[in-house]
Amino acid sequence: MHGLLQSSDAWLDASPGTGLAYLLADECFDAWVGNQRGNYYARRHLTLNPDKDSSFWDFSVDQIGYYDVPATIDYVLSNTGVKKLNYIGFSQGAGTFFVMCSERPEYCKKTNVLISISPATRVKHTKSKSFRSLLNILSTCEDLLAQLKVNELFAKESFLQVLFEFICQIRLFSKSLCENFLCGFVDSSHPGSITHKTFGMVYSHLPAGTSLRNMARYGQSLNADDFQKYDFGETVNVVKYGSKKPPGYNLSSVSLPVVIIYGANDHLVDTKDINWLVDKLPNVIGLEEVADPLWNHLDSVYSQHIYKMIWPTVRRYLESFSETYMKTKS
Repeated sequence: MHGLLQSSDAWLDASPGTGLAYLLADECFDAWVGNQRGNYYARRHLTLNPDKDSSFWDFSVDQIGYYDVPATIDYVLSNTGVKKLNYIGFSQGAGTFFVMCSERPEYCKKTNVLISISPATRVKHTKSKSFRSLLNILSTCEDLLAQLKVNELFAKESFLQVLFEFICQIRLFSKSLCENFLCGFVDSSHPGSITHKTFGMVYSHLPAGTSLRNMARYGQSLNADDFQKYDFGETVNVVKYGSKKPPGYNLSSVSLPVVIIYGANDHLVDTKDINWLVDKLPNVIGLEEVADPLWNHLDSVYSQHIYKMIWPTVRRYLESFSETYMKTKS
């Protein structure tokens, strides 16, 4: 499951032999790539029109974790006929799994192992100044933007996304503008980790879109000591939650085995927040810092070195739990 402002394409953008979805398929794993509500693959609804109905966009990771991740798990299990799956989540894709286990712990029992790559839960120590500034602005101005009917943010095929997609296909601009924007302005710098070809693919799919509410919730989390639900304000919180402050998610209910893979140079999910998360989880069976000291947030899905830096750990745990499951099944 992909991260914030991404889509399922994130697992493929680094090309065959490098992208994690390809590596899984090459090892004959049955790989399913999901999409979270609000990106360009997930803008459909039975009754609401996302282009006209603002209520479609009244969601954040809270609703994705409560409704969408469980529905995705049920869909995969139904279509494969197995009783449990293995879940790999990057950033928000891992955070929404923790939401699910806290709110609907019965779904933890449908998963053998969670492999969480740079999991985004509490993000209090995010180092990226540009990302912090953006989230703080959106959180502060959420009500005003909602009144102006700005409900969807960073949609694919918006003017800026199309512009970046065009520019980043040109090698002359790829490093000077495109690489420096993502790996320097948004995240930390890691020269040469992501190839020119991959950057061209990334900017054709990123940003993939999400809701204003979701971005505002991340803005709130910058100042929160806990991994907690969206803060509506004291009056509405009392009605929705029965308390003036939004409740924190019960991470002790994440009972299944959890593996955490992270980079020391990640400017979006800081190691301090990783360590905080580890202390809250009851069953962390693997805590793996990527050996490359420059490994940042985006490297885990786009780097040309995934095969060497990430894949051995992922494969080891998947093989272990797949074998255990098959033995139990037989």
